[in-house]
Amino acid sequence: MNFYILTLFPQMIQSAMSHSIIGKAQSENKINIECINIRDFAGNKHKQVDDYPYGGGAGMVMQPQPIYDAYHSIVSKKISTPRVIYMSPQGKTFSQSIAKDLAKEENLIILCGHYEGIDQRVIDEIVTDEISIGDYILTGGELAAMVVIDAVSRLIPGVLGKVESFEEESFSNHLLEYPQYTRPPVFKDRKVPEVLLSGNHAKIEKWRREQSLLRTWLKRPDLLEKADLTPEDIKYINQLKMDNFR
Repeated sequence: MNFYILTLFPQMIQSAMSHSIIGKAQSENKINIECINIRDFAGNKHKQVDDYPYGGGAGMVMQPQPIYDAYHSIVSKKISTPRVIYMSPQGKTFSQSIAKDLAKEENLIILCGHYEGIDQRVIDEIVTDEISIGDYILTGGELAAMVVIDAVSRLIPGVLGKVESFEEESFSNHLLEYPQYTRPPVFKDRKVPEVLLSGNHAKIEKWRREQSLLRTWLKRPDLLEKADLTPEDIKYINQLKMDNFR
């Protein structure tokens, strides 16, 4: 998987993405993250890429030509037409299902905006997807882009090592993950649940499933509508509801 990031601040992404699992994945050539500095295509000695908005108003708008030229520097390498994601508060809210969809791609271009936004004409010309990571405003698209890169990268084969590492995590199956425990067996008078020390894998699996259902029902009941529930799951949830209203 190749990520091409169109940005005004490549160092910001390069620094953050060089550590932990994502850094290791790059060193092992599981993924490639290449930052393209839009200012390199400014065409003026001051590297200016923004200007005042037509019609007046506060702030500045990123000009279309430098962005398009930066984009063209990627596709001119004879890369098959990639999806171009613009990190925008007007985009579709990012989710695990979108991450899974993007992980199927060989190449992704992510465009990071700044100031009051980007000239609409270059958006119309090159962008295929607009994505938001939430209903709030950031100073630029870089942080949002890194969220997408991280979520997508961990779905690439070999990045996490074991498929189970992400298949059992929150949101992967529309259920929140069960609680995790490690040593010591007692911490501040709080004990690890006995079932996890029993060695009985069937009981452990049942306990984890029920804990996952319980957490989802308590914290994110909306997810249950999308989850693939078994008859046993439904019975357990109905019992939770009955116990809650007694």
